[in-house]
Amino acid sequence: MNELQPITDWLPITKKEVEKRGWEEIDVILISGDAYVDHPAFGTAVIGRIIESEGFKVAIIPQPNWTDDLRDFKKLGAPKYFFGVTAGCMDSMVNHYTAGKRKRSTDAYTPGGLANFRPDYATTVYTKILKELYPDTPVLIGGIEASLRRVTHYDYWSDKLMPTILETSGADLLVYGMGEQALREILQLLQKGVPFHQLTMVKQTAYLSSEKDIIPKNKHWEDKELVSHETCLTDKKMFASNFKIVEQESNKTFANRLTQSIGKRSLVINPPFPTMSENEIDTSFDLPYTRLPHPKYKKRGDIPAYEMIKFSINMHRGCFGGCSFCTISAHQGKFIASRSEKSILAEVDKVTEMKDFKGYISDLGGPSANMYNLKGKDLSICDKCVAPSCIHPVVCDNLDTNHSAMTNLYRKVDSNPKVKKAFVGSGIRYDLLTKSYNKKGDKSLKEYMIQVQTRHVSGRLKVAPEHTADDTLKIMRKPKFEHFKEFKKTYDQIDKEYNLNQKLIPYFISSHPGCKEEDMANLAAETKELGFELEQVQDFTPTPMTVATVMYYSGYHPYTLNKYYTPKTKQERQNQHRFFFWYKKENKQWISDYLLKVKRPDLLKRLVEQPKIKSKNAPKWLTEQRKKRPVNSKRNFNKIKSKKKGK
Repeated sequence: MNELQPITDWLPITKKEVEKRGWEEIDVILISGDAYVDHPAFGTAVIGRIIESEGFKVAIIPQPNWTDDLRDFKKLGAPKYFFGVTAGCMDSMVNHYTAGKRKRSTDAYTPGGLANFRPDYATTVYTKILKELYPDTPVLIGGIEASLRRVTHYDYWSDKLMPTILETSGADLLVYGMGEQALREILQLLQKGVPFHQLTMVKQTAYLSSEKDIIPKNKHWEDKELVSHETCLTDKKMFASNFKIVEQESNKTFANRLTQSIGKRSLVINPPFPTMSENEIDTSFDLPYTRLPHPKYKKRGDIPAYEMIKFSINMHRGCFGGCSFCTISAHQGKFIASRSEKSILAEVDKVTEMKDFKGYISDLGGPSANMYNLKGKDLSICDKCVAPSCIHPVVCDNLDTNHSAMTNLYRKVDSNPKVKKAFVGSGIRYDLLTKSYNKKGDKSLKEYMIQVQTRHVSGRLKVAPEHTADDTLKIMRKPKFEHFKEFKKTYDQIDKEYNLNQKLIPYFISSHPGCKEEDMANLAAETKELGFELEQVQDFTPTPMTVATVMYYSGYHPYTLNKYYTPKTKQERQNQHRFFFWYKKENKQWISDYLLKVKRPDLLKRLVEQPKIKSKNAPKWLTEQRKKRPVNSKRNFNKIKSKKKGK
């Protein structure tokens, strides 16, 4: 930070900073579970800058103390128009707990990485406090926690179904997804004098309507009713059936309005806005961010999440992968919103001017690095599409997967004299780059791989096959493992040709719905034979608004309503996870015992070469198998040879 940089370059977070601007009243106050970092990767900063750009006076109260006399919530008084509340860049429960429900000891969005600076279910806690202190001031909630909890959902941490977060929090209005377009419309309507309670027709918002209220008609929207919250509580299959509707309508170009009965009220979810245009997304990224944490945190230590991304560039939003366990498309949408080259290169220039920039850009990416500028060839076909994924079970014929725009942009960043190296740190969709899967892919795919491997890899490239079992991969909406093998073959060829010696790092998930322990044993064997000792592993965490979470809770696949096995107990999940680490001494005996128990000597042989099994303890089927072993086997031959020497 420039020591001479005035405090007014940041949005105000204290009473003194508000007074310094000469404001007597604040129009909008934002409450956030994250520390305030004025950077386009942090949602509160983006929302604050948009409100400012619309001519409103905005202030932020980051990480208020909810356990004392609530002075943080009172320090700026009530705003003229509304409070905006977000839990932060993560769902607060994911932020606080591991997949095993153990409390995390750190928080990447807090100075010094310290934990306990936000409550569990932060959106709800903050909103209830505001409603108690300022009952007449509207509260608008948004961000990933509110967005993914907008309808009846399973909450893993309390192990129960919860109603829309509008019900539990008492908020007046919810903006779901990436909220810029909805927020701008709300602000413009308020400026025109429309009362907050009449903001019922804004796209990409949700609200609760009382039984007395008539839901207003819109000639462009058709209504689709979801199974009621009360029915969901008693019928898991009906709850599962809701998700298919919610997911499809969230990703349509022209969606229906959804309604759901909850007690004597109705949840109303208005259709989403179309995917942001290049100009719209550029506008969000080009706002006057300082790109720095607020100076208040200078003595409290670094903010880990900021340190990770401060020299990175986000090129696009959205993901058309539609993976069953992932929330990206549920929040950002399945269609890609890409920034212009001009906007991206201008941000690169800003990064190179940062005081502590050493010439290295940590990431040129997005949710999936190689989806920048990819879209349908004929958008009218996309407008009618209800498929949750553009690349599963096959790559859509209408999807243009040419990677030339990305390759050319990487080269332009590379040519900046102040950039020594620009890494691609985001995960890459390997299936898009694999000819065996992306059958209509052109030569641009190989050119992209060469560009990435030779210029943008920091010794390791991350990809996510996620599993090796066909049945589990199908549920995950991921391609068969054979396509990963094909990708690895191409990767290794390029690595050898250019003498790079760079590792390929695959990500995998255990305990996913549909996955059995034998599937994990096979995963361990498959990856061992490919030369991997796995590091990047993940135990499935059921987060709201995913196919996999619906399956975890209900046992039903929401699209087929077929039943599936799901590992749920602590022991089942631990057992699956242990197979990842077959190479650790403490796991070998357990793996041997398990595979003998389930009669899988084939997997035992592939994973553990010489298990210690005493004959007297061996199962009957294994003893019989040993009797049938030919005398001239290598093991028996060596025994006979040693006996002869002894004589």
